[in-house]
Amino acid sequence: MTQADFNKPLLRMRGISKSFSGVTALDAVDFALERGEVHALMGENGAGKSTLMKVLAGICKKDAGQIFLNGMLADIETPKTALDLGISMIHQELSPVREMTVAENIFLGKEPCHRFMGIVNTGKQRQITRELLGALNLSLDPDLKMRALSIAETQMVEIVKAVSYNARIIIMDEPTSAITGTEAAKLFEIIYNLRSKGIGIIYISHKMDEIFRVCDTVTVLRDGRYIETRPADQLDHDTLVKLMVGRQISDMFPKKNVRTGDVSLAVEGLTKKGLFRDISFKARKGEILGFAGLLGAGRSEIMEAVFGLRRAEAGGIRINGKPVRMQSPRDAIRHHVALITEDRQQKGLNLKGSVKDNITLVNLKKLSRLNQFIRFKTERSITDTEIGKLRIKTRDHRQLVHTLSGGNQQKVVVAKWLLTDPEIIIFDEPTRGIDIGAKAEIYKMICELAEQGKTVLMVSSELEEILGLCDRVIVLYQGRISGEFERSAFDQERIMKAAMGNEPLLIHN
Repeated sequence: MTQADFNKPLLRMRGISKSFSGVTALDAVDFALERGEVHALMGENGAGKSTLMKVLAGICKKDAGQIFLNGMLADIETPKTALDLGISMIHQELSPVREMTVAENIFLGKEPCHRFMGIVNTGKQRQITRELLGALNLSLDPDLKMRALSIAETQMVEIVKAVSYNARIIIMDEPTSAITGTEAAKLFEIIYNLRSKGIGIIYISHKMDEIFRVCDTVTVLRDGRYIETRPADQLDHDTLVKLMVGRQISDMFPKKNVRTGDVSLAVEGLTKKGLFRDISFKARKGEILGFAGLLGAGRSEIMEAVFGLRRAEAGGIRINGKPVRMQSPRDAIRHHVALITEDRQQKGLNLKGSVKDNITLVNLKKLSRLNQFIRFKTERSITDTEIGKLRIKTRDHRQLVHTLSGGNQQKVVVAKWLLTDPEIIIFDEPTRGIDIGAKAEIYKMICELAEQGKTVLMVSSELEEILGLCDRVIVLYQGRISGEFERSAFDQERIMKAAMGNEPLLIHN
């Protein structure tokens, strides 16, 4: 590479346009990346970020525009073309081959082979893997099977895999959405390491604090259009939000003081070996009860037990003072309990179905005649009402749910469960992977449900959400309750200490 080539941007995308079935996803978008730069790509869900990156990674073909690498025009037809050109993408939803080892996953499809026999040279594969891991200060065993790794470790393997392609550009899509703050700090160290080697990183995240911590530059897209590019140190939180949504978002947490009513849910000594032990708490009507803790603390597993998705081995549940048996979600629905799951795509939606199919899925019995024939006109009418009420952005109720943005998919899940007329609503990571505008709408909805006298249980890894919305927070550590705080006693540092098992603190009503 000549000095003249080196002085040109590592990547320049110019006038990129893309439409799907007549709907414009990208409208003449520009984007540039320098060597050794961490460049944030920001925007609400549906702004075009993923589509632009899929064009760059060869996953989908652009309709118009040009892509330049080191000043040379590049035609990226397939993902293999992108890899050959040094472009690698780490997707939000990780998909390792879990029964294969770390080394086998890193070299899948490009295994080093013995020169004459044509069989995999496992010794060389292990050696190169160790060198790659060492270069990023990672101490993973190359022979360890992927199923034994944590989500954070799996994320690190994906980064090593990207580096193994001699990637000059690495796209990271929501890399910290499922890992803890400590694990995220390790990821940031690796990003700084990669940046020092001249690798350009395109960073997509909805977590504002990360953007200001790790990124050099920010580009904002809105409704498929390029809005602006600025150095990160010339932006603040409010300015960035306004660029993303086109408006000022005030009162991010519209929390009101609601007079709580009687105890609607009482959990007593709930235990499941290896997951959680002796879990007891009470939740009242009109209350938002938060559950905080690190990943693996047992938060989601406890919620699944309350909902009947997971059977507890000991303990009991009372609803409105009466003991109930939660052996299946059907039992929970009958007792007016709803669960908005952490993973909407795997557990909350039928991705092959339409918006209408998903919203009415749990309520077909109510919409049918003689429990056999669906009243289609009523079904369509109810669906359209929910779409309007929750402001779901969709062409109409027939649109396939997998084509919606993450925030609108989440609203479809909420609409489905609100149709069951629940009195107790469990939100497990309600804003995971959705943008700032959609977050504000979800927060407003949660507060409105509490104002209506519903009981809300909310699991969140974002302490800001817990502090902003909840009346009380229960902290979990290794499957046990390690702390309980009233809103008047909220203290971020003490909550974090309880989450790490450093400060067991129980403050009961």
